[in-house]
Amino acid sequence: MKDIVIIDYGIGNLRSVYKGLEHTGASVSITGDPEKILAADGVILPGVGAFADAMKNIEDLKGVLAECADSGKPMLGICLGEQILMDRSEEGRPTSGLGLIHGNVLRFPPSRLKIPHIGWNSIQITQEHPLLVDIPDGSYVYFVHSYYVDTTQENILAACEYGVTFAAAVVNGPGNVMGTQFHPEKSGDIGLKILHNFVKMC
Repeated sequence: MKDIVIIDYGIGNLRSVYKGLEHTGASVSITGDPEKILAADGVILPGVGAFADAMKNIEDLKGVLAECADSGKPMLGICLGEQILMDRSEEGRPTSGLGLIHGNVLRFPPSRLKIPHIGWNSIQITQEHPLLVDIPDGSYVYFVHSYYVDTTQENILAACEYGVTFAAAVVNGPGNVMGTQFHPEKSGDIGLKILHNFVKMC
């Protein structure tokens, strides 16, 4: 049984992510303890709220997360958790992120579309990766966000259209640090399959 840790840093809907991971058969815990994070088979970084607040709250765990990433341990950021994996965000005041995946977090440009982007939208898979095994191209997943990740094509696992084309799922060069802008735990069977794939990677 895989030991999956959901990082508790004061921001995020931890219970819904916990329940989603329970369906995978993994042993799931919620903690901010560095030793437990380092000992886990895989790490989930959730997040709901403002980028700057998230970075302030996670300051004491930056070194631990960098160590996890360097070790090859699978890590998955969800929603704001994906965004803080990046280099920086323009939300509020410009704020540096964890820098585990290169790219920036930008606000959706003004358009006829409502911001935040809330609801179901389809994703286009742009490269093969264990996280998206058996996920059909064009699958619908659930989003809630006003800012999006802008990164290079090599870091994009799946894209989505909402006024602009943005990264719906991202990955670092070695392939172990991943993020989804959408909420797998709220995305029905497709989302549960993605969580199952993550656990399988661990």
